[in-house]
Amino acid sequence: YLQGDVGVGKTMILNFFYENFKYSKQRLHFNEFMIGFHDFVFQNKGNEKDNIIDKFVNNLKKKYRLVYLDEFQVTNIVDAMILGNLFKKIFNENIKVIISSNIKINDLYKDGLNRDLFLPFISFLKENLDVFQFSGDIDYRQLSLSEKKRFFTPINPKNKSEINALWGELTDGTSAPLKLKVKSREVIIPAFCNGVGRAYFNDLCGKPLGPSDFLAIAKSVRVLIIEEIPKLSREKNNQAKRFITLIDTLYEHKVILIASADVSPKKLYEKGTGSFEFERTVSRLKEMQSESWAS
Repeated sequence: YLQGDVGVGKTMILNFFYENFKYSKQRLHFNEFMIGFHDFVFQNKGNEKDNIIDKFVNNLKKKYRLVYLDEFQVTNIVDAMILGNLFKKIFNENIKVIISSNIKINDLYKDGLNRDLFLPFISFLKENLDVFQFSGDIDYRQLSLSEKKRFFTPINPKNKSEINALWGELTDGTSAPLKLKVKSREVIIPAFCNGVGRAYFNDLCGKPLGPSDFLAIAKSVRVLIIEEIPKLSREKNNQAKRFITLIDTLYEHKVILIASADVSPKKLYEKGTGSFEFERTVSRLKEMQSESWAS
């Protein structure tokens, strides 16, 4: 369990280890791993004979000797209550696990609903994992920033015109809605052409969308334009939480982001539940503006 602040290099170090591990392995963002688990439960909900966690982990063991979970965090009570039994089975089956996280292990699910029920899982992790803290003052992601503009502030006609020009270059101005099926519901990107999607902030974060919805989007676009990101307040912490998950997912799948916002990334969400976690989002938004990111 390697913990450190945003951009200090913990993912780079674990990536190096992972790439040089010669046996069967899987690397996933933690949100994606849990989406896979919930999808497995959904697909096997009619089978009541087998313990669903045992079945999931047995399938995992058949494929992988090592699982690498990047950006480990626990944000909802459903996952919090599942993780204990899930990881006990993973460790019992001798599947090796490496984890990166911005969150100190003792602070996992901090202030979460019924957190007392989650505390034994923290103790269990500490018993079964080597826990390291990686510190540093430099956010290495920002070293690759270039002058190429992809994040436009403030929201005004001039910046709207520049985004329209980029949209025209990428798509010749033509588009149609992209409709994605996620389980039993439909997620819509209002404008889509040639791998480029375009939506307003409220289309994505003003609605009750979650990790599986954002994963479907990230797998369907190579460029995403998000317009009119507002300055988020304490009263809009649900939108902020969705935005954090959305950016995490786009980042993990190397999607190029073009955006317009009321204010700079650093000022988007300064106060409210999860504002500490938003520091990672700020770092990623900055890196996603770089020339190297686009290439």
